[in-house]
Amino acid sequence: MVEVIVEETVSCPAEEFLALVMDPRRYAEVDRKLGRIEWVRRDGDVTEFRFRSVLPGLGPGPKVVSRMTLTPGRRVDVRLPDRPENRLARRFSTFEAHFECVPVDGGIRVTRRIAFGFAAPLRPLVEPILRRKLRADVEAEVRGAKRLLER
Repeated sequence: MVEVIVEETVSCPAEEFLALVMDPRRYAEVDRKLGRIEWVRRDGDVTEFRFRSVLPGLGPGPKVVSRMTLTPGRRVDVRLPDRPENRLARRFSTFEAHFECVPVDGGIRVTRRIAFGFAAPLRPLVEPILRRKLRADVEAEVRGAKRLLER
């Protein structure tokens, strides 16, 4: 498994940061892992969207549907739900991520966690590349969100 955790202090309310995350089209401005987004559906605190993932150092992956669940004012949990569109991705990989916001002086401390695991045939090929590339990508993503919200 490849796991990256990045923390950053952002000068905005948690609700504003989490609203950015829950809008995948807008968040794609700062997250290069979100390729072309085909559709977005929101129902209350749950957003689903279909897109082509682009993992750093690996290029485009299969089209998947991601589900984001908001805990208002606190966090967004992200996963690939059990849907037909995710059959291939779920067969060969695991994915989980979250954004957590904690109030601090001057704003919030954002913790971004993302983790990928791969089935045995892919693991020795994919995980070493992600170990080298993913951290810098996630750090750039979080800094980009900070810049976007602090303008």
